Amino acid sequence: MKNPKEPKFFSKQIVHARRFYVQKSVAKDIRIQVICGGCEHTAPDYDVNRKDFPYYCIEFVAKGAGTVILNDQKHELKAGTIFSYGPGISQHITTIPKKPMVKYFIDFTGSAGKRILKKHVSPLGTAIHVNRLDEIIPIFETLLAHGLSDSPYKSMTCSVLMEYLLYRIAELMTSQQDSPSRAFITYQNCQEHIKEHFIKLNSLQDIADACMIDHAYLCRLFKRFDTQTPYQYLLNLKMAYAADRFQNENLLVKEIARELGFSDPFHFTRVFKKVFGISPQSFKGLR
Repeated sequence: MKNPKEPKFFSKQIVHARRFYVQKSVAKDIRIQVICGGCEHTAPDYDVNRKDFPYYCIEFVAKGAGTVILNDQKHELKAGTIFSYGPGISQHITTIPKKPMVKYFIDFTGSAGKRILKKHVSPLGTAIHVNRLDEIIPIFETLLAHGLSDSPYKSMTCSVLMEYLLYRIAELMTSQQDSPSRAFITYQNCQEHIKEHFIKLNSLQDIADACMIDHAYLCRLFKRFDTQTPYQYLLNLKMAYAADRFQNENLLVKEIARELGFSDPFHFTRVFKKVFGISPQSFKGLR
């Protein structure tokens, strides 16, 4: 079963997204009802500017950086930032082009939602920060998985998870000085190493050897803290680099393929098309 037609307020300035929309009437006496949610990989030009919003919403930045202006109050966004808004609150959200954000969002309504948010987290239109991303991301992922399911209980399950998420955020706020877990630090170090050395790395084993950890453990880290595998992350970096070179230099496909460690230019072409939806030759023609 496919999700209902996405609402107009879903952003189109994204490169990848997993989103769900529960199209149901809202009971007046319900505690919390999740309307929609998702995980978005923002485009470098991501710029959402709204004067109002029909539901309560919390957004959580998992990666990247940007800014949000909520009713004329500006907040810096980075990994671990959680901000909220709702009816009567304007929002202007932008990403830093060189650090596009990956962020989760949940839109909800209900008598208890706003009250819990205000009393235990922070009032609508404000931003907070938590260090324990490894504690928050799995809850968002679980909520997202239920939202995308065909279960007849998904609306009720999402509502229960939403209330749990709010209280868990409240708990983590009381210990913001706690250090991130050792596993999360290892994940961050591996991610940074891939980002700095992606041109020379060509396989999952290359990444594991360079990071001096077992490749199976590396995959578990990315499954826990990321939305892609380490090898997918590597390929996305390589293809982004290739696209930039194609836009700014008159290079042959086989030249870029060789530079990025592809012995077969046809393999490079298949990967490029899978990432961008068009072949390198067609992409070059867009210049």
